[in-house]
Amino acid sequence: MRLNTRNRLIRDEVMSEGSIDQAAVHVREVIRRAIDLGSAAIILVHNHPSGDPSPSRADIEITRAIAEAGKRLGVAVHDHVIMGSSGHVSLKAQGLM
Repeated sequence: MRLNTRNRLIRDEVMSEGSIDQAAVHVREVIRRAIDLGSAAIILVHNHPSGDPSPSRADIEITRAIAEAGKRLGVAVHDHVIMGSSGHVSLKAQGLM
């Protein structure tokens, strides 16, 4: 989700589609799209087809990489939410970002 300076939604779009156990997400593409849209901030969201929304090591690493790149370029990452059939997990609420 792309947000303006008032944290209002600019656009909600799919950046990547994956297979049953992984998706290719590129830091540069996420941040580039945010800059192209004039986003002040983004919220990352993805699902876990397994149903378990617990973040993987890869989820945590990519979140931190996107947040660091965004910080350097003036795009805040407010949260990364993982959805599953048993609920959802906020990486921010879990202190993982």
